[in-house]
Amino acid sequence: MDMQGNRQLGVTQQQAWDALNDPETLKLCLPGCDKFEATGEGQYAVTMAVKVGPVSAKFNGKVTLSDIQPPASYRLAFEGQGGVAGFGKGASAVTLAPNEAGCELGYTVQAQVGGKIAQLGQRLIDGAAKSMADDFFKRFDAEMVRRHGAPAEAEAPPAEAAEDKKEKGKFAGLMQKMGFGKKDGEDDKAGPTPES
Repeated sequence: MDMQGNRQLGVTQQQAWDALNDPETLKLCLPGCDKFEATGEGQYAVTMAVKVGPVSAKFNGKVTLSDIQPPASYRLAFEGQGGVAGFGKGASAVTLAPNEAGCELGYTVQAQVGGKIAQLGQRLIDGAAKSMADDFFKRFDAEMVRRHGAPAEAEAPPAEAAEDKKEKGKFAGLMQKMGFGKKDGEDDKAGPTPES
């Protein structure tokens, strides 16, 4: 199985690098991950529950980082055993490139599976892998927003727009005090009219 892609992240290159090298963050963001613990320099023990079509299994494995170039890139090798369900092993390259909106994460994955999972067919395996990758990035994006806030352009409207809104709010309040216009929600609170 080969997979590649890139994602725009709304955090700086350094913030993304720190998160991608933090076992707790990875455990939180990887779907089905029960354990992601450092066992040595650039080495981690991992336990994950994986479901591919009708086959579900708990995989125990290890991840090893190499060619580490902070905060721009690294390679990782992974292997896991899932008992009768089979095994998985492979390699991935991850890159982070800064840009105006934060940084772009690029990745490539080459993986092999064996055992029952391999018998399910390539389309089912590729679909499950893509789904896991999408799920990881949704969780990762949400965690980055929780830690660092929304990207700058989404945080606040431009100062002029905020000032205009403030002025319109003052004007509407003045008009209501003078008896013109309705207060927000007034229609909802109104009871039945005498004719009904």
